[in-house]
Amino acid sequence: MKILIVIDQYDNLSNGTTISAKRFVDGLRKAGNEVQVLSTGKDDENKFALKTYKFPKIIDKYFKANEMVFAKPDEDVMRNVFKDQDVIHFYMPFALARKGVKIAEEMHISHTTAFHVQPENITYAVGLGTKHRINDKIYTYFRSYFNKFRHIHCPSNFIAKQLEDHGYTAKLHVISNGVDEEFKFDRKEKPEELKDKIVITMVGRYSPEKRQDVLIEAVKKSKYADKIQLILGGKGQCYEEYKKLSKDLKNEPIMQFLPKEELIKVLSYTDIYVHSADAEIEAISCLEAIACGNVPIISNSDESATVQFALNEESLFEHGNSEDLAKKIDYFIDNPKHLEEMRKKYAEFANKFRIDNSIKLMEKMFEEEIGEYGKEK
Repeated sequence: MKILIVIDQYDNLSNGTTISAKRFVDGLRKAGNEVQVLSTGKDDENKFALKTYKFPKIIDKYFKANEMVFAKPDEDVMRNVFKDQDVIHFYMPFALARKGVKIAEEMHISHTTAFHVQPENITYAVGLGTKHRINDKIYTYFRSYFNKFRHIHCPSNFIAKQLEDHGYTAKLHVISNGVDEEFKFDRKEKPEELKDKIVITMVGRYSPEKRQDVLIEAVKKSKYADKIQLILGGKGQCYEEYKKLSKDLKNEPIMQFLPKEELIKVLSYTDIYVHSADAEIEAISCLEAIACGNVPIISNSDESATVQFALNEESLFEHGNSEDLAKKIDYFIDNPKHLEEMRKKYAEFANKFRIDNSIKLMEKMFEEEIGEYGKEK
């Protein structure tokens, strides 16, 4: 198949959706497909670049803090790139995709989309994340775009159910964003400076809905607070806030973006992985940690799909409750045998979400769309 991936940003490897897109592109190519990308950034052999939108300073400052980029549609470029494709897959429901789907329809080219932007990603940023009516209105706003498609890629059953409940009419394909084979159960010794520490890791953007603040407060309340070394892999708007919040911890948290090789290394010696987010469509970072043999402690939020990865009650805590999280952290530290027993179970569980399986399911979705669209022509 000739497949075009349309996504607002593709060059930024600190963005989870971008990382997922790159994995799908690489996997689809290895499977024998001809895959090209339309995005912002630099032109490449199989990538076509568009200009980015410029925003007023106050808005631009927020987007830059969260490394968010939005492509400016260029109809001439888009028509030229679209013309030879069997199917076009749109990632984000913004201006680029909204213009793109109109052009694809005019050119009679098969097209699919994906749901990667949870309304809570927007509302938490402005302090309105718990306002269900506002989140519902955003689902309704997005619906006018998504209902133009026959097929939507949903990274989890959770988000598929949300779309069903909000009147989305397309066929929903539940396909994990997929764990790379390099994330595997291969435990390593801690570096010398961490030998006497209990390493607790969380990976995710420093944004309000990810709730790293709950984890920082939980470490303060743990009876092992003086021994815990917190590693918060990521970057984002809440960096300074979390630095300030953690200033009275005995061991200053390590806060930085972790490139893939470094992330795998850290996960290989992490003692406990925590995912405290209130809102998640899937949380591939949690799956990667599990695949490396880490036992997770996950927020039980109703707005998070990550709950699906918990294999027992000890791996769940009451969302937003740092005291309950501290109790679960202490439980696993107090019960090292149980922790070790669960490592293998979690690593085996993660194999169900490997990227190779996700690639096959994506190909099936594309083929289904091409077949259906061909009958309409």
